[in-house]
Amino acid sequence: MRLSDDEARARLAASGHGVLSTVHPDRGVDAVPVVYALDDGWIGVPVDTVKPKSSTRLQRVRNLETDPRAALLIEHWDPEDWSRLWWVRAELRFEGAPGSDRTTGLAARLADRFPQYRDQPFARIIGLRVVGLCGWAAATG
Repeated sequence: MRLSDDEARARLAASGHGVLSTVHPDRGVDAVPVVYALDDGWIGVPVDTVKPKSSTRLQRVRNLETDPRAALLIEHWDPEDWSRLWWVRAELRFEGAPGSDRTTGLAARLADRFPQYRDQPFARIIGLRVVGLCGWAAATG
């Protein structure tokens, strides 16, 4: 069953982990697992200093600077009960660095949601505006 916009947004807000897809200029779709927070129609994806990485200039950021389109897919899988299957896809747009108020709100949401981010160890927060939502669930409720 197709999810209403309100139900899709509620599931997006309740989740905190998904797969972010950006567009690589040569390879095409570039999908990576991410944590995120939703705040007032914006998704914040941290570029943190918690997990080891060779640089904070991540490929997903370079992709977004070249092509601002992105999608975030979240889903619930239950191999025992397929009536509990659902997914939500958020269509996103990168619009450069978000303003300081937006960044502060997204950082606070991430810190509230994930204990690893309580001290806000962010090199950057990628701000993506939600421009579309769709979703599906095997059953209502």
